[in-house]
Amino acid sequence: MSKYVAWRLVRMASVVFAISLFTFFLVNLLPGGPINAILGPAAGDPAARAQLTNQFGLNHPVWERYFVWLGHALQGNLGQSYISGQSVLGTIGDRVPFTIELMLMAEIISLVIAVPVAMVAALKPDGFFDKMLNRVTLSLFALPAFVLGPFLLFVFADKLHLVPAANATTWLTFGNPADPGIVATPQSILLPSLVLAAGQLAIFARVLRGDLVTTLKSEFILLARSKGFSRWRILFRHALRPSSFTLASLVGLSVGGLLGGALIVENIFGLPGMGTLFITSIEKRDYLMVQGIELLIASGFVVVNFLTDMLYLVIDPRVRRERLIG
Repeated sequence: MSKYVAWRLVRMASVVFAISLFTFFLVNLLPGGPINAILGPAAGDPAARAQLTNQFGLNHPVWERYFVWLGHALQGNLGQSYISGQSVLGTIGDRVPFTIELMLMAEIISLVIAVPVAMVAALKPDGFFDKMLNRVTLSLFALPAFVLGPFLLFVFADKLHLVPAANATTWLTFGNPADPGIVATPQSILLPSLVLAAGQLAIFARVLRGDLVTTLKSEFILLARSKGFSRWRILFRHALRPSSFTLASLVGLSVGGLLGGALIVENIFGLPGMGTLFITSIEKRDYLMVQGIELLIASGFVVVNFLTDMLYLVIDPRVRRERLIG
C-alpha cells in the first residue's frame, strides 16, 4: 500500500510540474505584456520600458525565468504581482475562500438534488418521472452558464428581488466588525451556486440513475426481494452503495469542471473570487499572478483526484486488491 501511495505522489508531482512548465511558456507567448498595462500612454517611451523590463527581469530568457520562479515557488514564494506589487500568494489567499465556498455549495446542491431524484427515477425505469428527469437533465447539461446566469439574474434579482443583483455580494464578518468578512452570505451566493451546479447535477443524476437500474437487476437484489424487504430498504441498504462508485469518481473529477465554471460564473455575477482575478490578470498580462493561480488550480485538482482514488480503494475492496496487485 505504501509503495502504491508513493507512486501516486510521484505522479502527482510530475503532473503539477508539467502543467506549470506548459502554462509559464504559454502565458509568456501572449501578445503584449505587463509593461503596456503599467505604463499606459507612456508605453512608447523606450527608457521607461527598459527600466521596467530590467526591474521585472523580463530581459532574461523565458526558460531562465521559469527555473528562477520554480525555485522560489518550491520555497513558498510565488513572487509579487507586476501590476499591483502585492504578494501573489497573499492576493490569491484573499480570493480562494470565496471560490471554495462557491464550489462547495455547488457540489452540495448537485448531490442533494441528484441522489434522491436518481433513486426515485430508478424505481420505475421509463416511467413518467424517469422520462421527465431525462428531459430536464439534458436541458441543464446543454444550457451554458453564460445563458442560464443572466436569465436567473433577470428573474430572481431584477423582477422578484429575492437575491442581490450582480456585484452585490454581502459578507459574514467574524470577530471585529471592522474586519472584512471571509465568507459570503448564503443569499448572495445561492444563485451563482445554482448556475455552477446545473451541469454537475445533470451528470450526477443521469449516471447514478443508470447504475442503480443496473444494480437493481442483480441477483443479490432479487435475493433481498425474496426475503420480503421493502423497495426503499433495498434501495438504501443494498443498491445505493455499489451504485455509487462511478458517482464517487465523478465527484472528484468534477473539481476541474467546477473550477472552469467558476471562472465564468464569477465574472457573470461580478463576484470577488479567483476566477475574476484570473481573467483580470490575463487581460493585464500579469504573468506571475496567472502562473500562481494556475499552479494552485493544478495542485488542487491532482490532490482531490488522489483523495478520490484513495476513497475508491476504501469503498470497493475489489479495486483495492486490483490496484495493489497491479
